[in-house]
Amino acid sequence: MGKGVKTAVIGGVFAVMVGGAGYGVYNIVSAVNGDGGSGGSEAAVTKKSGPPDKEEVEKASGTFFAAWEKGEAARAASYTNNAEDAAPLLAAYGEDARIADVEITPGTPAGTTVPFGVKATVSYDGKSEPLAYKSELTVVRGQTTGRALVDWEPSVVHPELKEGDTLVTGETAQPPIEAAGRDGTVLTEEEYPSLGPILDTLRERYGDKAGGTPGIELTIRHAEGSSGGAGAADSTLVTLAKGKPGKLRTTLSAGVQAAAEKAVKQFPESSVVAVQPSTGEVLAVANHRRDGFDAALQGQVAPGSTMKIITAAMLIDNGVTSMNGPAPCPPTATWQSQTFKNITDLEPNEGATLADSFLRSCNTAFIKLIDEEPLTDASLTQEAQERFGLGRDDWATGVVSFDGSVPAVGGPDRAANAIGQGQVQMNPLNMASVTATAITGTFRQPYLVSPELDGRQLAQAKGLPAGTASQVKQMMRLTATQGTAAEAMSGLGGDIGAKTGSAEVDGKASDSWFTGFRGDVAAAAMTQQGGHGGDAAGPIVAAVLRAGG
Repeated sequence: MGKGVKTAVIGGVFAVMVGGAGYGVYNIVSAVNGDGGSGGSEAAVTKKSGPPDKEEVEKASGTFFAAWEKGEAARAASYTNNAEDAAPLLAAYGEDARIADVEITPGTPAGTTVPFGVKATVSYDGKSEPLAYKSELTVVRGQTTGRALVDWEPSVVHPELKEGDTLVTGETAQPPIEAAGRDGTVLTEEEYPSLGPILDTLRERYGDKAGGTPGIELTIRHAEGSSGGAGAADSTLVTLAKGKPGKLRTTLSAGVQAAAEKAVKQFPESSVVAVQPSTGEVLAVANHRRDGFDAALQGQVAPGSTMKIITAAMLIDNGVTSMNGPAPCPPTATWQSQTFKNITDLEPNEGATLADSFLRSCNTAFIKLIDEEPLTDASLTQEAQERFGLGRDDWATGVVSFDGSVPAVGGPDRAANAIGQGQVQMNPLNMASVTATAITGTFRQPYLVSPELDGRQLAQAKGLPAGTASQVKQMMRLTATQGTAAEAMSGLGGDIGAKTGSAEVDGKASDSWFTGFRGDVAAAAMTQQGGHGGDAAGPIVAAVLRAGG
């Protein structure tokens, strides 16, 4: 650490503490117990309790920074509350990542949290590039020794690091790619931020097939099963030597993607996917989330009443009722001792048809019908798997994605599953595909990269009988023009249809769901804690359909 930084952190005390023997060694046993190391001169000091004070925060962070700057990984780790995990990553920082000339500038502490900036140099094979970023750490009280210690998180070393990640500099495992949309437009993370993780995955999977040559980069290498994602692609931090990018054509539409990126920014924690029903090609994927998670393709949450598309198809396919057949909508419905209600202010209608109950999203109508012959605990699962291609873990989209889950269950969850609660799990990709299957009668597995590139096999399913598809499509049309989706879909011309959903989350506002179609575009969106389907997810889907029509 430079002289100015030492003075800025703790003044004259700093040199005394670093020079003393108290921080020269650490006790790995204490580290494993969550207390970093213990200095010999501190062993006799009375154990403190309570949050670290200002002086302790400055000293703990300062000694950690000093050791980190010098590349002394073990010593730096001894000033954390988890030396066992901290030491390998701090060692990799200088060794595997080839990062040197580290200069750390602390900011003004906010309580026990210390922001800081890092400037360094990354070098490999005669090539060097600067590295600069900001991060922060928190100082806590060691549980056993009472020492003030850095609370260890991988993000201390770099804000993009998560548990299990490490840093590596070298020749890239895969050449860079230039991903192009269906019309040839180059798709970049700078212009389409949601595509960042997808572009990384496309490079990981198809870089060697696109005709490029490797470069030299500092990357974050994600561990299998880490919070960075199971098998997630490396993330580039610094490029030391550019490789020659290969060209990779995707199914994405630059225009629809731009509309999706703009639409999700209207509401926090939002995700949307658009597909082309006639082909299964994915036209757009966008997320607006604080955690950076690709919930559009990988989310696993209850889809609320958008699930009634599948449930309605099940009822029709099994001869329980039809679009114009009976589906009474009472105020409540009880299934195996659990009582279900409708959304607030929904008027009961004992003479309702399935179309009536669908367009108004009456929960009780669907629950009253799920015990009719010949339905069983497995009927909804069979419909989802055999007709809509869901829940079999066999989609090959070209990137990481989740195929949905509709498990066969008994008890109250059988009823809850029918209205998109219980144990059903979906994401916008799944529900966009459900809409595509419902309006065409044919299941076409969604994909972002042509299977011809790598010979992978797309998933197959029977799809819907023509009569079922015709009825479900007409009920979605009615929902978009006369029902719960009418406000969100207003102003859209052409052949349109939709279904709203709101999924209850314990102790929180409902998740907003909406799926719809316009011509040969189907889209689905989710806004976590967004309220009713038409409130947040609805406007997102409408904006995407407007761009894709």
